[in-house]
Amino acid sequence: MSTTAPSPARTSGDGRREANAATVLRVVLDHAPVARSGIARLSGLSPAAVSRQCTDLTRLGLLREVPEQVAASGVGRPQIPVDLRTGDAGGPLVVGLHIGVPASTFGLSDLRGTVVARRMFAHDGVPAADLPDHVGRALARFVADHAPPGARLLGVGAAIGGWVDPETGTVVRHDALGWHQRPLAAELRRHTGLPVRVDNHARAVARSELLFGRPAARRSLLHLFVGNVVDAALSIAGVVHTGPRSGAGDVSHLPVPDSTVMCPCGRTGCLEVTVSDTRLTRRAVERGIIPEPLISLLADAAAAGDRRADTLLRERAHAVGRAAGLLLDVLNPDLLVVTESSLLFQGDYLDEIRAAAIAHAHVFDDPDRIVVPHAGPEALLVAAATLVLDPMFRSPLAFGDTPG
Repeated sequence: MSTTAPSPARTSGDGRREANAATVLRVVLDHAPVARSGIARLSGLSPAAVSRQCTDLTRLGLLREVPEQVAASGVGRPQIPVDLRTGDAGGPLVVGLHIGVPASTFGLSDLRGTVVARRMFAHDGVPAADLPDHVGRALARFVADHAPPGARLLGVGAAIGGWVDPETGTVVRHDALGWHQRPLAAELRRHTGLPVRVDNHARAVARSELLFGRPAARRSLLHLFVGNVVDAALSIAGVVHTGPRSGAGDVSHLPVPDSTVMCPCGRTGCLEVTVSDTRLTRRAVERGIIPEPLISLLADAAAAGDRRADTLLRERAHAVGRAAGLLLDVLNPDLLVVTESSLLFQGDYLDEIRAAAIAHAHVFDDPDRIVVPHAGPEALLVAAATLVLDPMFRSPLAFGDTPG
């Protein structure tokens, strides 16, 4: 992680107090366990300011002292380090929800984004129009079953593909589910009674990388999501770009050279219809590789040595890499993070993406800058939780009044 925190903001009054609290919390996230003197050195805040903020953040249940981590220097009075108050220490939890096309995933995560409980909810037989109600009720049952008695829940973070307006908590358009102007946040809050934040899953993963991932992500980051939906997110200097009406990130119609797959838009070779899970698993079923169109079955078949499954996944990785090469030349980010089902469970196909991207790019030439999400198989649940955790780390004192 980075060795220094951003300089404290030059604000006044309550704004300065909030900015200082955020700075202290970020240093603890990056360097804990850390003594207050270490926080002052890393943040540029005065020892007195650090002490005040540690007291406030401890009172709010976000920090805790860890006397067992005291270094035995033998000189002077030992300083007791502080750390985040995580789930194993009775700290606050966040409810994470990823809504996919065939299934949703529920999770409980602590302040470090560590998933402490999870459950899958299959959408079998549930009409898309009724899905928010079914998911909301199942999510409420999951929380009741897995949240420790008396646990403080900061809210629900819900990540989903398609065009999402996080300001209103609305799914503007999700073609695979047939949703248009769906007030998802309001529907989920009705079932859980908790504050709900909703965003596109590509932006959610990008925010997760900024908060918990590699330091290079904080300079510039491009995230490419490949599932039943294909979309992207861009971050510059730690800010995820949303664009007017939160419409940024739609790369589903990016052209893939040599692809002849027809797209509903009327053109051939669009990225989503060429590389999506829907397309890939349909081909696998047609060839008798798997009995039903589930990407997990195809990945399992490839891992078990089925060369036909392996070939399909390598063909997709190559097509994803070619499309990535176009984006990389335009944006030239410090990191390209690729979220793709087979990559989360097997690393074999990352080299295929890297090779195709470098072969077709003219500016981007460093394959090591193409990576998978830091959270691996838990990437989408951590991303969903980050929709709540990111604003908490930015304004921790405001969350002191959050109900739940």
